[in-house]
Amino acid sequence: MGKVKIITKEENDIPEEITSDVISNQPVKVPKKKIVSGTLHIEATFNNTKVSLSDKEGNTLFWTSSGSLGFKGAKKGTPFAASKAGAIIGEKAKAIGIKEVDVIVKGVGSGREPTIRAFMAYDIDITSVRDMTPVPHNGPKPKKPRRV
Repeated sequence: MGKVKIITKEENDIPEEITSDVISNQPVKVPKKKIVSGTLHIEATFNNTKVSLSDKEGNTLFWTSSGSLGFKGAKKGTPFAASKAGAIIGEKAKAIGIKEVDVIVKGVGSGREPTIRAFMAYDIDITSVRDMTPVPHNGPKPKKPRRV
């Protein structure tokens, strides 16, 4: 069978690139390349709020939602849950060195503004806010009148 080599690790052997997230206590990977600007996508529906941060090319760096934070049922669509999601993305963006973002908001849910306000608390400049909520132009064709 042979000899088994046992490797013991000390507590100080944590790599420098991995730090701990304060809010969700999950490790945050810090990339070697610093990203200065990005795009924050917010999709606020009546039932949930999804937030993602991407670079200028559209490659997603981080994402979170109210449901992934542990909120269940009707609590996912609340402004409080949306602000928690915005705070987590703001903290991760600050860790990788983002200085400015463009914000794109989709949806009519109650988590639109609280997400942006929680994200602004991390001293990241918001250059523009665009509302890209899909709006129907004419809607579906109405039913024909009933003939009796």
